[in-house]
Amino acid sequence: MAKRRCDGCQTKVKIAGGIGDLWSFSWGPTGGMILELADGSDHFLCLDCVDQLPADKEPTAEDVHALPSEET
Repeated sequence: MAKRRCDGCQTKVKIAGGIGDLWSFSWGPTGGMILELADGSDHFLCLDCVDQLPADKEPTAEDVHALPSEET
C-alpha cells in the first residue's frame, strides 16, 4: 500500500493501486487526489482538505497553504 503526504494538512493518506496493493491485496479506496487549480498549480490533497477548499471561487495555491496543518 503506497501512501503520500497531503499538501494541505501534511497527513499521509493511502493511494490505491500500484504494485504494493497487488501483493498485499489491500483494495481500499484512495484517500486523496491531485487537483490542478485555477492558478495552474497542482497539489495532492486528502479528501478532507478538498472539502475545505472555498466553494465560492476557483481555489488557488494560496488556499491550499491556508488549510490547517496537523503538524502545527
